Amino acid sequence: MQFYIDHDWQENMATPRAKVGERAKAHLLILLCAIWLCVGLIGHSPWKPFESQTASIIQSLFEHPFLSAKSWTEGIWIAPVSAGHPALETPPLFYWVATGFAHLLSPFLPIHDAARLSVGVWMLLTLIMMGLSGRELWNFGVGRQTNFIFIGCLGLVVSAHTMMPAIAALTGITMAFYAQALVIRKPIRATLLLATGLMISFLAGGVLPALTIVATTACLLFLPAIRQHRAQSQALLTGVLLATPGIWLWCSLCQQWAPELWQGWWASQWQVQFPTKHTYFVRTLAWYAWPALPFAMWGVWRFRQSVLSTYRFQLGLIFFTVAFVLIGFYSDRSEVNALPLLVPLTVLAAGSIETLKRGAAGALNWFGLILFGILIAIAWLGWWAMLNGSPVKLYQRLSYLSGLQTIPFSLLYGAIAVAVTLIWLSIVLRSKHSNRSSATNWAIGMTCAWTVFMSLWLPMIEAARTYQPLFEDLRHHLPEHYQCIYAQNIGSSQEELLHYHAKIRLQTQPSAKLTCDLYLIEDQPGKRHVLPGDEWRVIWEGEQTRQNRESFRLLQRHSK
Repeated sequence: MQFYIDHDWQENMATPRAKVGERAKAHLLILLCAIWLCVGLIGHSPWKPFESQTASIIQSLFEHPFLSAKSWTEGIWIAPVSAGHPALETPPLFYWVATGFAHLLSPFLPIHDAARLSVGVWMLLTLIMMGLSGRELWNFGVGRQTNFIFIGCLGLVVSAHTMMPAIAALTGITMAFYAQALVIRKPIRATLLLATGLMISFLAGGVLPALTIVATTACLLFLPAIRQHRAQSQALLTGVLLATPGIWLWCSLCQQWAPELWQGWWASQWQVQFPTKHTYFVRTLAWYAWPALPFAMWGVWRFRQSVLSTYRFQLGLIFFTVAFVLIGFYSDRSEVNALPLLVPLTVLAAGSIETLKRGAAGALNWFGLILFGILIAIAWLGWWAMLNGSPVKLYQRLSYLSGLQTIPFSLLYGAIAVAVTLIWLSIVLRSKHSNRSSATNWAIGMTCAWTVFMSLWLPMIEAARTYQPLFEDLRHHLPEHYQCIYAQNIGSSQEELLHYHAKIRLQTQPSAKLTCDLYLIEDQPGKRHVLPGDEWRVIWEGEQTRQNRESFRLLQRHSK
């Protein structure tokens, strides 16, 4: 009896402490993810190159309501294109959702800010799928580590706050990856998740993300863990087949309503890049996937005896290999295309971090503390320089890059930056050196540095990258009546932002020069072009001096 009382006393005393600890960790994860998701989503205009295209497409969908006849006769909602890209780039799912957010929230926010909030929802779903994948493949509690490592990846933080279809495609990929991890235990649920993830990835990103999922699924069917169990293999096959009707429906509608766009897009999806981009992505992953990449590599080495026979490693390595091979052959040189590679690397890293040698974990911990400490200090120093003009050299450099002489003081953003900095300092002072704390501290450092920069430097970054004041000024100088505007040397991103900010569509065909009565020219840096003819007169000039010293002239035709 005495033993029973002692045992019961120990159990009752230990259980609450464990629950408090689990609850505190869960609250930390929720708070950290909420800050990481929200900061940087609103408060700035669309930035090129990625957001300019999305902003122009959303503007087109606003100009043509969903139920209008023109929207369907011209296939605008089925195959949306931007002002600067006459070809279909991706299927429309991301643009549909972003436009829905813009319609819902436009009374309270600018269209681009309202649409960009949809990115936060996509990333929230991505984080949920990542955490569930880590817990499913490893153990309870590893899901938190998965998300800590994921939000700590250096290449993810900017992409995750950018308004582009690759974010929705990433959500579909993580959902399909979780389904492939869950199929061993819950095949029916995995079927539905796989079908949903495959449809999302195709309708948001096109053939490449969907092909990655299908090819990985095909490879998994040959593994003993799947091949020897009929329910698991049928679940994977059924999941792929269930996604087919949704994919086929959009393809058939696109063929019917926009056949030329469909044919060009379908042909471009299968064009193999030569030379391939595998070397580029190897170099990119060295920093883009940090710290997931070294953790994952260590895990593969540490469990090398069972890598080829354990499903968690088989899934991660097959998914990474398939994605890496396909991305190298079918994508261009863009860091955004490496986003799917973060999914298997992060999940492999999350379960391997516990086995990392203590010295290596301590070194990574201190490296993160020093790195993010320097970044936070630079953020504060640059903000102070722009407010007070000292240090002089730093002020001159930031003023030149941003085009601002000073920045306004914001009590709200200043308070946020102070609070986040104090939180980070408290973490540093109370940091405990353990394997898990190294990943947690890295994620906290990344989130704090990102928050401080976006709180203090957003006015400077916005001034350096925005085209809104320039193109709105151009719109105000347009004559009351004109036929069209012919453009010369105008880049696709500028054309898209001009469409979004000024509601102007340019004509770029050479034949349009003879019929248009307005002429917009972007001059080369450091050079002033002569007038294209005696019949043209300059009616407006503007310059984007804060980025590439881009200068523009608007000319009007005058009869002799």
